[in-house]
Amino acid sequence: MFLLGFPLLLIPVAIYNIIAFLMPGVSFTDPLFSVPMLSNVELIVSAGDVLVIFAILILFVEIVKATRLGSRSIVDHLLSLMLFIAMLGELMIVRQAATSTFLLLVTLSFVDVIGGFSVAIRTSQHNIALEGIERA
Repeated sequence: MFLLGFPLLLIPVAIYNIIAFLMPGVSFTDPLFSVPMLSNVELIVSAGDVLVIFAILILFVEIVKATRLGSRSIVDHLLSLMLFIAMLGELMIVRQAATSTFLLLVTLSFVDVIGGFSVAIRTSQHNIALEGIERA
């Protein structure tokens, strides 16, 4: 499968960086569209909101990927950790990354790293327990 060994959260980070660095006039807080609600209020959705929603959906795929066992999953977890460290550094150092949208992307990357390792550890414990039962 082509998704193995590739941190998918790199996609929204790349989209963020493309918009932040190559399109300086575009703001993540500018409204893209509005949705009329039953309460007679307009829900205004910005580009940053859409990017965070997209990243949350990708986070779900990353957590599902974390449930598989093998050496490729270890590489995937390490790449996710490296992405988180790079994003954290970018948040603290780069002026264009000092936005709430990027902070939320960094938080999602942190959840990916912690969740991925937690799921992998839990799944491997289950696998060891099941193999021990079969041998007995």
